[in-house]
Amino acid sequence: MEAVTIIYLVLMFVALYMFFFFIILIVRNKNRMFDYPVAKKKYKVTVLAAGLNEEKTIEGTVNAIMNSNYDKKYLEVIVINDGSTDNTSKVVRGLMKKYKNLKFIDRKKNIGKAASLNEGIKMAKGELIAVVDADSFPAKDSIQMQTGYFNDPMVGGVTSAVFLRNKTKFIEKLQVVEYIVLAWTRKLLDFIDSVYVTNGPLSMYRKSILNEVGGFDPNTITEDIDLTWNILNHGYKTKMCLSAFVTTVAPNKFKAWFRQRVRWGIGGLLAIWKYRKSFLKNGMFGFFVIPFVSISILLSVSVFLFAMYLIMRSLFLAYLSSTYSAAADTTWIRLQDLNLNPSILVFFTVVLFTTSFIYTRFILMALGTKEHEWQEIKSLFNRLFYLLAYLGLYPIVWFGSFYRMIRRDYRW
Repeated sequence: MEAVTIIYLVLMFVALYMFFFFIILIVRNKNRMFDYPVAKKKYKVTVLAAGLNEEKTIEGTVNAIMNSNYDKKYLEVIVINDGSTDNTSKVVRGLMKKYKNLKFIDRKKNIGKAASLNEGIKMAKGELIAVVDADSFPAKDSIQMQTGYFNDPMVGGVTSAVFLRNKTKFIEKLQVVEYIVLAWTRKLLDFIDSVYVTNGPLSMYRKSILNEVGGFDPNTITEDIDLTWNILNHGYKTKMCLSAFVTTVAPNKFKAWFRQRVRWGIGGLLAIWKYRKSFLKNGMFGFFVIPFVSISILLSVSVFLFAMYLIMRSLFLAYLSSTYSAAADTTWIRLQDLNLNPSILVFFTVVLFTTSFIYTRFILMALGTKEHEWQEIKSLFNRLFYLLAYLGLYPIVWFGSFYRMIRRDYRW
């Protein structure tokens, strides 16, 4: 039992250490969370939207971009149709009659999102390149808010806060909470120059740096994660604008959700392997980002396996005890055998859960109400289920990612 206690205390120490690390970042930067720099010049911005079979959403995406408050004289939009077999091409060509600054790359053969975006980068005239998923919808002022970060010549990319459009089903409501927590966490990492994902729904990059790092890697299945790490590996910064909102569509069925998360997991694991030589080298990227992501994955999997061990061990001992009691014709449970004294293990578990619950509620109140999400996230049951079940079972995604990596199955 001593080994079990040691493992428990080590895992609990790491979890609490990471938790209070973020608490310190909040305390130090609580008044700066929604701040963003004002651009010192008017940048020419090219927005790229690449998609495959997006006839249902591409019009809304283009309209959302065109309705931004960014000066249209400095805004160029390029849609890349990556071999769609539906009416995506027809819809975009119709939009070109409406918007003079809309350009179109209509590929008949699918080459993948990363390669499609690279074609768009070659055509782009903008000094800054914004990338928007073809099923995402930036808020009016999001593009303007992001440009100010590029006053710093070392900034290579800026990402945004992603909210969900679909939030009716239970699995969607859980993702509402998840996306808000992710956005908040990325902003905290911004204060230590460690934003390790510039998300696909809306991120902006300096074109000269994109060209320097070689653009998006067509050989990865999560081009946004890989590009972010590539930018950091070259010594540049990535930032996060918590006031720049974008809405997107999340999976509304478990199978689609699981496939998406496994793909994200594989992308993270591939990034760790690809940039392993920078571990404990190369500034914050090597000394914090790579270790932080690696430890987060390891902690998630370790806690899950340890919890499964304790549960199975308890069930096995209960089975042996009941079997022995039945054979010996004795009482299964005796009052004197019950231990009602809380142990240090139980104490730390309660502390971690309570602080996590309070922390999650704080984030939801601080950020969720910004986009009128509170009706979806105020449910006590949703928050409890998110912390206990959603996060508790999430390591299963990592096992799926490990399995597919072993098989070298990198399908989208």
